[in-house]
Amino acid sequence: MFLDEVGELTPALQVKLLRVLQEREFERVGGTMTIKVDLRLIAATNKNLEEAIESGQFRQDLYYRLNVVSLEMPPLRERREDIMLLANYFASKYSALCNRKLKGFSPEARECLTAYDWPGNVRELENTIERAIVLGTTEWILPEDLPEALLEREMTLDQSLTTYHQIVVQNKKQ
Repeated sequence: MFLDEVGELTPALQVKLLRVLQEREFERVGGTMTIKVDLRLIAATNKNLEEAIESGQFRQDLYYRLNVVSLEMPPLRERREDIMLLANYFASKYSALCNRKLKGFSPEARECLTAYDWPGNVRELENTIERAIVLGTTEWILPEDLPEALLEREMTLDQSLTTYHQIVVQNKKQ
């Protein structure tokens, strides 16, 4: 079982999860029968759980129960070489779902994608590529198919792109 954002669990849910992990059984809501489970758990969080323990937001016993094997994945902005690998994967996935022929990314779009810091990490990248597939009108993903946030960084570097981007936005609105 995969639990995403385990650091966001309320204290009441932490107690219940700890009980299931220790006893390997639970009862359904409204149920009376105890159900035995044999599961392996993978948990993910973007919080520092040691700090959450110190501040009383996360149970220390649950932390030690979950922290059998710990893997730390650096954010996407620290793995820029992975951006285009993931972008190509998501482009392939969503172009097939949307039944859209796609040749790839324009060099300018590649530059925008790799220069961006991705505060939303891989989820933000996936949503960006899905948006580009849905809104794009050519066989290539172009900078104008990307969200404005990706282009804002480029705007400060190149004023002509600002003008170009503003024109694209106005045309899309029309």
